[in-house]
Amino acid sequence: MTLHVEVQFALDDSSSGWLPDAGQLSRWAWAAFEAAGKSPAGEAQMTLRLVEEAEIVQLNRDYRHKTAPTNVLSFPFELPQGVSPSECGGELGDVVICAPVVRREAAQQGKTAESHWAHMVVHGVLHLLGYDHVTEAEAERMEPLEVRILAVLGFANPYQ
Repeated sequence: MTLHVEVQFALDDSSSGWLPDAGQLSRWAWAAFEAAGKSPAGEAQMTLRLVEEAEIVQLNRDYRHKTAPTNVLSFPFELPQGVSPSECGGELGDVVICAPVVRREAAQQGKTAESHWAHMVVHGVLHLLGYDHVTEAEAERMEPLEVRILAVLGFANPYQ
């Protein structure tokens, strides 16, 4: 079983600050799939796109009807009507992370850039897999899983 993570850097180098490399991003994404018990059978693929604020604001407005920047958005793949899953090559969806927001949040929260990036990747991938935190019950299911995944990766609890 393999997971292919296509990493897209759609950034202006001057505003992004420290960025993880494609290998780190892929490793963090795989850790989330594996820990969630969702390790794909055969081949699976996802896109991880790192963007500037303008792009995340537009996506947030278009898909969530919110006009502010956010740190991460997830877009699970929706199988087109009349198409079989085998025809889609194991497509899982897209995770979009806003580099300037992640950089600011890490500084504001007193976290390393690396630990906050790892958290945002894990968080976004779990959203791809159907996890959410809108209700307290959903958060009680998702957040401990994030903490466990990050601990395995060597990072502290992001919620403390």
